[in-house]
Amino acid sequence: MPRPRLSTLAAACATALAAALIGPATTAHATGAAAHHSGTLADGATWIADTPDHWNGTLLLFSHGFGPTTAADAPSPAVAQTLLAAGYALAGSSYDPNGSMWALDSAERDQFATLTAFRHQVGTPQRVISVGQSMGGLVNAEIARDGAGRVDGALGLCGLVAGGVDLDNYQLDAEYTLATFFDPADADALVNLDGQADAGALAGRLTAAVEAAQQTPAGRARIALAAAYLNLADWAPGQQPPARGDFADQERQQYAWLAQGLLGFIVPARWSVEQSAGGNTSWNKGVDYARLLRGSTHLKQVEALYRDAGLGLRADLNRLTRGADVTADPVAVTRLRRTSTAGQGLSVPLLDIHTTADQLVPVEQESAFAGRVRAAGDSALLRQAYVARQSHCNFTTAEVVAGLHAVEHRLDTGRWGDSASAAQLQRTADELGLDGAAFTDYRPDRLTGTR
Repeated sequence: MPRPRLSTLAAACATALAAALIGPATTAHATGAAAHHSGTLADGATWIADTPDHWNGTLLLFSHGFGPTTAADAPSPAVAQTLLAAGYALAGSSYDPNGSMWALDSAERDQFATLTAFRHQVGTPQRVISVGQSMGGLVNAEIARDGAGRVDGALGLCGLVAGGVDLDNYQLDAEYTLATFFDPADADALVNLDGQADAGALAGRLTAAVEAAQQTPAGRARIALAAAYLNLADWAPGQQPPARGDFADQERQQYAWLAQGLLGFIVPARWSVEQSAGGNTSWNKGVDYARLLRGSTHLKQVEALYRDAGLGLRADLNRLTRGADVTADPVAVTRLRRTSTAGQGLSVPLLDIHTTADQLVPVEQESAFAGRVRAAGDSALLRQAYVARQSHCNFTTAEVVAGLHAVEHRLDTGRWGDSASAAQLQRTADELGLDGAAFTDYRPDRLTGTR
């Protein structure tokens, strides 16, 4: 049987990526909860909660990721089962179901309302720890900023903590690069999308163009350039990490991400952000693409592949800079900055955990977030930890629970100590005897594409 082309796999892979971002719709009451609770909030959002037989007094308030606005109260059924067995109560809301899946307009409000509903229907917790995954990691960071007196600490998982404006801009840089060189008919149609179908069709055309480009050295060099702007990980599932100087293998693995569904996710997701903000929220007019590349961790890779292809990098960068004319709707940008940015002060301790090769929410987002928290003078409240693994939100149950225990240590003692170090998190995870862990000492590079 002939091997299917990558383009025929894109839809299935995009569905899998969506599942990773959304998190499970399955609620935890099916995995060991003594009692399941639910209700409806004032804006129509639903909330759920699960409590164990012997509640330890701690409530974990879970913020789910991008996708259908369905209430969830844990990152996965396995995590829910483990936490309930350990005595934790779980709660979370759907966010407002009447708008976009990019539900940042209502998410933080609905999570706080869920806390109120839990207290009325179940009881008052002794401690509340906010937990958020992916887009919910952004919600979680906002709660860590605004939640003093309502939550005590926070645990972020693969969080989109740089915020929506940065996300839209670096994704635009990458899509613009791909369209300019491989799909020029779409170069002026990357924003102000007409709907989900329009966005899906655009993603399909870009994916097909990437497939064709991969067949030539020049195409591979330009794919690497777009991947640099996307902050795209160069370690793909089922592969060994590429060697530091093996630029061809780095590009091959970045291509695997792009061809196997990544564009099929991020392009339609842009439409949801535009729907939420009321207009286009990204721009590249005035961007110097040579300067942008100089700030990328993938600069040497791009330069090497351009040399190997006999292609003029300076000419391509000048072409991108000259053609950059996308402008944003300032009202939409203002709205997105208000609802979808958390890179500022913290009011409670926050531990963020990220995989080192995250294709959807690049680990470099943590660098941008840390810089903004540092500028606000709140670095003492923030710790960040990293797991050596590919894929978005690809954590073991042990890694999640170890992170939770580190937050609890901070709350119990008033200091982090070494509780959030890679070595201690690994020891804690190993002692749980669950499904293993791969914490590593790591420092992410600077996020490319911030304006």
